Amino acid sequence: MTPAAPTGPRPSPLPLGERIVNYGIRAPLFFLVTAFFGSLALLASLFDSHGGLQHRIAQAWARASVIVSGTRLTILHGERLTGQPAVYACNHLSYMDTPVLFSALPFQFRILARDDLWTLPFIGWYLNRSGQVPIRVGEGRASVSSLLTAGRTLKSGMPLFVFPEGGRAEDGHLGPFLNGPAFLAIRAQLPIVPMALTGTWELLPMHSNCVHPVPVTLAVGEPIPTRGLTMRQVDELTQTLRDRIAALYYEHSWLPRPISAAAPEASMSAPPGNPPPTTSPDGVQLESVAVPVSREASQQRDPS
Repeated sequence: MTPAAPTGPRPSPLPLGERIVNYGIRAPLFFLVTAFFGSLALLASLFDSHGGLQHRIAQAWARASVIVSGTRLTILHGERLTGQPAVYACNHLSYMDTPVLFSALPFQFRILARDDLWTLPFIGWYLNRSGQVPIRVGEGRASVSSLLTAGRTLKSGMPLFVFPEGGRAEDGHLGPFLNGPAFLAIRAQLPIVPMALTGTWELLPMHSNCVHPVPVTLAVGEPIPTRGLTMRQVDELTQTLRDRIAALYYEHSWLPRPISAAAPEASMSAPPGNPPPTTSPDGVQLESVAVPVSREASQQRDPS
C-alpha cells in the first residue's frame, strides 16, 4: 500500500477559509468532544478498576478528535500491533499525535508522559484515574521512580507507550532520543516496537492552534528483541531504535533525511542539581539512564 502523505510544507499563513472553519467549527467541536468523553471516563473510573472501559472511552475520544481534525489516517503493517507486552515508541511531532495513536492502537496500553498533563481538565482527570505513568520534569529521583513504576506496569503484562524524544519536534525532523525506553525494554526483557507518524507536523505543528487537514500515516516497524541484552547495551539499543524510526519516518515524509539523522546521538543524562540514585531498589544500575523528559528540562523543549 502506498499511503497518501503531505507533499509539501504547510501553508503559512493558512487560507482564510481554513482559519474560519478552525475557529468557528473545529475548535468548539474538539472542546465539546473532549469534555463529553472526559466526563464519561471520569464516571467510568468510579467502577472500572482495571481501566478497560476508560481506555475504550479514550479511544472513542481519539477517533472523534481525528474526525474533527479532517484528517485521514493510514496504518502500515498494522498486523505488528499485536498488543503483546512490549514498549511501543514513536516520534513526536504534534499535539495530534496522542489522539492519532489512541485511535490507531487496537489494544489497551499505558503511557509514560509529563506530569503537567495531569493538571489539564478532563484529559488530566482521565490520566490520573486510568493508571497512566507520570514523570516529574527536572527531578531526577522522581523521574527514576517513575521509570521503576513503568517497569512494573510492563511486568504486569500491560504494553507501555512512550515518545523517546521527550517532546514535540519544532522543525518536523527527529530529535535526539533519550534512553529511558531502551532501559525499560531491556530491564523487562521485552521487545521494543518502533513506529513513525508522518503528517501530524503539517496537521498541527508547534506554536499553532489551527489544523490543516492532511493525510496522516502511522508506519509500524518490526519489533526489536531485547532478550539477552544487558544494561550496558542501553545506548546501543537507543541508537538502533532511532535508526529504525528515522527510516520509517523519512520513507513517507516529504522532508529530506538530514545527514545527521544517521549519526550517533549522545546519551542524555538526568539534569544536574538533584542526581538520581545510582541503583534501583533491586540493584539495577541507573546512573546513565535518561528518562523521556529530561532533555526538555535542560533544553526547554515544548511539552507534549
